[in-house]
Amino acid sequence: MKKRRITEKAVAITAAIGSVLIMVMLIANTYWASKQAISSRNQAVSAVSAFYLESMADRRSKTITNLISNNFDYMEKAVRVIDDEKVESQEDLRAAIGRMKSLLSLNRFALVDEDDIVYTQYTTYTGGGRHPFLAKKKLDGKMISTVFRYGSSKDLCLAIPIDIKIMGKQFKACFVQIDINDIVELLAFDDQESTHFALYSGNGGNLSETELGQLIGTQNIFDATYGNVSEEKWSAFRDDFANANKGTLTFTINGIVDTICYEPVPDTGWELVVMIRESVIQDQIHEISEKSLIANRKQIIFMLVMATLFSAVLFYMIRRVAREKLEEEKEHSEAFKSMANTDSMTGVRNKHAYMETESGLNSRIREGSIDKLALVACDINGLKYINDTKGHAAGDQLIKDASSLICDIFSHGSVYRTGGDEFVVLLTGKGYDTREEVIAAFNRQIEENIKKNEVVVSIGYSTLLPDDEQLHDLFERADHMMYERKKELKSMGARTREFDEA
Repeated sequence: MKKRRITEKAVAITAAIGSVLIMVMLIANTYWASKQAISSRNQAVSAVSAFYLESMADRRSKTITNLISNNFDYMEKAVRVIDDEKVESQEDLRAAIGRMKSLLSLNRFALVDEDDIVYTQYTTYTGGGRHPFLAKKKLDGKMISTVFRYGSSKDLCLAIPIDIKIMGKQFKACFVQIDINDIVELLAFDDQESTHFALYSGNGGNLSETELGQLIGTQNIFDATYGNVSEEKWSAFRDDFANANKGTLTFTINGIVDTICYEPVPDTGWELVVMIRESVIQDQIHEISEKSLIANRKQIIFMLVMATLFSAVLFYMIRRVAREKLEEEKEHSEAFKSMANTDSMTGVRNKHAYMETESGLNSRIREGSIDKLALVACDINGLKYINDTKGHAAGDQLIKDASSLICDIFSHGSVYRTGGDEFVVLLTGKGYDTREEVIAAFNRQIEENIKKNEVVVSIGYSTLLPDDEQLHDLFERADHMMYERKKELKSMGARTREFDEA
């Protein structure tokens, strides 16, 4: 058989057909690879969003738990102090309650006698119908409930049983009520336009009245999500709320994908829900991705190697963008947390930061892992007089000057502004070792300031003792010394609240 000769035309046709087939296969493969890349990108964004949400929800839930724990500890401390005092009349009792409220920052602190009469700083009233926890004949332990004060205002009510006798009457309970709006302000430390949170009751009602995004807003979360997820997921979502479970839910409303993460707040019956608009992250990455894909298709027409190289560059860019997005979110979170922990007037740490530090130090004190710790309680003299005679602008300047003085002298300590004219300095390490010299230098400076009619600050201090159980034990001793120092400075000509009011 005679062999057929392969002509140049056949080679050209074969090469042309092969080139077309290779190009079609390359385009199809690139398209498939692109779809896979987009899918992987979306999965990565979802994973990042879920992790970010869970972290925020857990952190906020722990903030509320710490607030509740601190209030229970403070109530027990207040009851012990009042029981030790000589209370012979209602006026004495009201004064004692007022002192405990001021000293321990207890909101709406009150005692209840065996006849359900409630004693507050200003009045007494029958509490049986106003406080649900009094419906029980006997309190077995700590109780947490949500109560309505008036209109739509809601409070978190914390109650504990007590067994003390005052003015010949037996007292059976004490409680505090914390405005949920105050809790919301405490939690709002890293909000961004794409991130929202709200507190919900077990039936889906919005307790905090904060908007969970534009679509859910402040309405019942079950009503808002019904019909936007499968019946099975929606029922499981409701069951999680009813059983105080945590989880996540992704749903689509009007073509917009939202993801929420919910975390139970222990013992309150509340669920803390955080939402981040996933499309915010996806849209930014998608814009970059689309531009890169268009350039990629053009490169495929000319050269396979260039297309392959460009694909590698593309994947590198996507990974880098995702990594940079994570770093940006982390920086924003840290920045907002820093703002939440900083006093806007003086620039030192605020009461929120002090409460977080106090919680950590209390754990170390109980564990016995810290031995060098001192606390300095500071109080500005004459702030009320300055406000009344020269105006609040002058009063604000006095606070700033006092803060600068405290920071300059206690340069190795952590300074917190815990009230209008109150500061606390915590000393560890070098600050603890040099405390005697620094405190003496501070007091000398203050006595010179009295002569010059400059800023005057009364201080008292205390160091950690073996029997101390919490940081507040140091604060009480330091606070007592501070008031003794205030009397001493008054005798030298410094103004005090008592002097001003006189």
